[in-house]
Amino acid sequence: MTDSPAYKPQLQSPWRAPRLSLRFWPVFLRNLLVWRKLAIPSLLGNIAEPLMWLVAFGYGMGALVGQLTIDGQPVSYILFLASGSICMSAMNAASFEALYSAFSRMHVQKTWDGIMNAPVGLDDIVLAEMLWAAFKALFTVTAILGVMLALQISHSPKLLVAWPVLLGVGITFSSMALVFNALAKGYDFFTYYFTLFLTPTMF
Repeated sequence: MTDSPAYKPQLQSPWRAPRLSLRFWPVFLRNLLVWRKLAIPSLLGNIAEPLMWLVAFGYGMGALVGQLTIDGQPVSYILFLASGSICMSAMNAASFEALYSAFSRMHVQKTWDGIMNAPVGLDDIVLAEMLWAAFKALFTVTAILGVMLALQISHSPKLLVAWPVLLGVGITFSSMALVFNALAKGYDFFTYYFTLFLTPTMF
């Protein structure tokens, strides 16, 4: 009887459209609650590198470069660099969360297996991970925007328009990182992603 076609498990095509529902929300909240315990160290770690870029290159090299001209408008070098640092932070924060943290929850801690004992599908978990990584990226760049305001690099109200764009950056890079995550056999595999893709993209 068990050899009958009726009893054979139906394999789902990897090319099918994802089956999404609002069940992703509890998974997202679970990640938020866990992260709250480490929010300050995590935030400091995420803004440390762009801050070093701003200080070293913005104030150091910026003193030698002086003013740039973009579309006929004079722009200070540190403002030019700060804009790139914000995008770099969104890219790095989303990628790191969707690679290392998501891999830990999937393979090491077996968190995904535990969640799937509830009526939550794998598609919902992946959607929650993607949005969570994008949220962390947005949170990080908000802190860097605050640093820009504190250092008086820019006070333009156009900074508010950057939020939706940076959210899109977070979603894009978290999605790519999750695809790479699905192919990874271990943490060492992520070196290829950072060295061959993320670092050249950053520069």
